Amino acid sequence: MKTIRRLIYAEVLGAVLFVAIGFLALFFFFDFIDEVPNVGKGVNPYRLTQALLYVSLRIPNHLYELMPIAVLIGTIFVMARLAQTSEYTILRTSGMGPWRALRTLLALGLFFSLATFAAGDYLAPVADRTGQLLKARMEGRLTVGQTGAWLKERQHYNSFSVNVGGLTPDGSMQAVRIFEADSRGFLVSVTQAPRGSFADDGAWVLEDAERREFAPTGEAAPPKVEVTRVPRLRWPTEITPEMVSVALLKPDRMGTIDLFQYIRHLEANNQTSQRYEIEFWRKVFYPMSCMVMVVLALPFAYLHFRSGGITAYVFGGVLIGISFFLLNNVFGYVGNLRTWVPWLTAAAPGLLYTMLSLAAFGWLVLRR
Repeated sequence: MKTIRRLIYAEVLGAVLFVAIGFLALFFFFDFIDEVPNVGKGVNPYRLTQALLYVSLRIPNHLYELMPIAVLIGTIFVMARLAQTSEYTILRTSGMGPWRALRTLLALGLFFSLATFAAGDYLAPVADRTGQLLKARMEGRLTVGQTGAWLKERQHYNSFSVNVGGLTPDGSMQAVRIFEADSRGFLVSVTQAPRGSFADDGAWVLEDAERREFAPTGEAAPPKVEVTRVPRLRWPTEITPEMVSVALLKPDRMGTIDLFQYIRHLEANNQTSQRYEIEFWRKVFYPMSCMVMVVLALPFAYLHFRSGGITAYVFGGVLIGISFFLLNNVFGYVGNLRTWVPWLTAAAPGLLYTMLSLAAFGWLVLRR
């Protein structure tokens, strides 16, 4: 059985690698075409080599997104080809029963799941952050919308609403505003600074800061505003650089641990975290879809093919993979709008395709 497993592993690995390289080359070409009009523009002229580097840094994220589709297409091609050449019939007579074949493919699917998790949780966030900083160097800064990113934190009895206009290529902040309110919700102070950085102990260091304190007013006391200007102001906070980056970047390009910490921060400050919870559970369940795909491809080994019939089944595998990708995105958007249970919203596409694959396996393999 070791020889049979080696044969199947080598065939599937080679086919999946070939499909993945083909998809990545196609996306690389499209991304490069999109970046060509930006060459020569920006605060610092955008060179062709920088465009190639930026497009290359998007490959890990594309690999994470395309891995289940590549696994499905590659496995279907191998199973269909083995069935067409009657090799799988020989393997069945050699002791490769349905359950043993299923265990063999599940072990291979587990390997692809781990590879997908590593690409999405380690390679893609680092590469995407580097690419965003490269774009920031070209455009002058990294920002989101016209008002920047908003964060909230509660310290003791006061709450703070923080606005960061953007991030510079070296990781420092621009246009920082901090609004402090007391336990009653009354505005206590407003601190503004054109620039800010992160200290080693986690505090923020604001340069050329201006702090306006609003003294409590009474019936006898007139309103009073005290203005203080400080060259360097330290503001102790638990808002980390990763949280600021999270607010400026898309949640699907973050690591699982960063997402979890950011969700806890939002919940601790009574902010909605539905969107980030759905993305967190998607990153948990998405790599497991590779195991679903190999199970879905197993029934193709039990079909009878005529010459040239593999093309239609591979095309069907492409459609199934695209439908899974679209359904995964649709459930994410609808679940966020309808406030569905986050883990169920993220797991629903995988559960649906798991039931379809097991139904196909039971009807075509076991009953026939």
